[in-house]
Amino acid sequence: MIAKIPGSVVPDEWIVRGNHHDAWVNGAEDPVSGQAPLLAEPRAMGILLKQGWKPRRTIIYAAWDGEEPMLLGSTEWAEQHAEELQKHAAVYINTDGNDRGLLSMGGSHTLEQFINGVARDIEDPETKLSVWQRLQLSKIAQAKSADDRKELRQRGDLRINALGSGTDFTTFLDHLGIASLDLGYEGEDEQGIYHSIYDDFYWYTHFSDYDFIYGRALSQTVGTSVMRLADAEVLPFDFVDFADTIQKYTKDLEKLLADKQEEIRERNQELEEGVFKATLDPRRPTVAPAHEEVPPHLNFAPMQNAADSLARSAEHYRSALSHQQPTLDATQMESLRAVNQQLIESERKLTKEDGLPRRPWYKHLLYAPGVYSGYEVKTVPGVREGIELKHYAEAEQEIVRVAKALQDESELIESAARILSQTSLGQTKP
Repeated sequence: MIAKIPGSVVPDEWIVRGNHHDAWVNGAEDPVSGQAPLLAEPRAMGILLKQGWKPRRTIIYAAWDGEEPMLLGSTEWAEQHAEELQKHAAVYINTDGNDRGLLSMGGSHTLEQFINGVARDIEDPETKLSVWQRLQLSKIAQAKSADDRKELRQRGDLRINALGSGTDFTTFLDHLGIASLDLGYEGEDEQGIYHSIYDDFYWYTHFSDYDFIYGRALSQTVGTSVMRLADAEVLPFDFVDFADTIQKYTKDLEKLLADKQEEIRERNQELEEGVFKATLDPRRPTVAPAHEEVPPHLNFAPMQNAADSLARSAEHYRSALSHQQPTLDATQMESLRAVNQQLIESERKLTKEDGLPRRPWYKHLLYAPGVYSGYEVKTVPGVREGIELKHYAEAEQEIVRVAKALQDESELIESAARILSQTSLGQTKP
């Protein structure tokens, strides 16, 4: 099922919202608890339309079929409309079931600041805190180190999760390069019913969101997100959090390689010392691991340089955007359209047409499900899996590819910042 609310100013820019409606058995939690809020959102927008509200951009609502067997509905639709989506789709927002508890935020890190802002404005129905504050305090309580607690208290935005796969954002993000979010509430119900006959109305109304207050919260969260995206003059993409995340990913990859090098060095030394022979149980003999070559050093400099360039461009863009004029003339409106088009393209810049090694359908260079996990995300997958699978020459080649994509992203951000500054969309502070 596809429904559309035409945009009144820029109808060729689309905000797409989806949840699937098929289930393995009864499906009260997965997916009806996400589908019901999806239906409530356009119902509320219909009331606003009758009162005179018209969204600036086109809003598309989708109820996907065939998600459970293989993401069939969303994949088929997105592939069939790939050319239109790549031209027009600014953001895709997904849900897939809903429970009680804390807001789970995952998605493109260019939308991290935006969704943090939404979360600050939604009230948690049980604690009456904002859902952002409740999530922040819960993360502080669960943090395992002083550094983690310090970041949670001092960083402006909570980090959102990177997306792997397992639900309907996959084609939009991983294949088409459309900035995406995946949202839901979770953590306080009694699980154990996943994809089973027990996922029914009785279970949901006795052990999960039994008074449907978190269903309302999800509808408020996603509905607010859709409306803000649809009505913003400048699409609310931000690249400072994104650049920070890229620098973190680069350090994570360096640590992954260093840990693997140390692990193999230590195991080789223990083999030479006879540790395995001395410690095995003679009555239950085991085979010692084989001696391995220590992984070579990889040159992360291209990614480091690209990450630094990205950070500078992100600050330039944020500064230019902060000086945007409240009223625009016709020439400035055309410049605004050019900026928004570049923002829409920003996620596409992070994809490559030939895709990831051995799986070309997955084209995003920063996010993908693990090649063997299916669900769990692998960030910077070409490099990460190259190291994990001991394809070190391939990992080095992927570093160069990722760095080139990040450099292209940096240039696009700089271009958008220049348009904001040079056409009086923004003005320099005295």
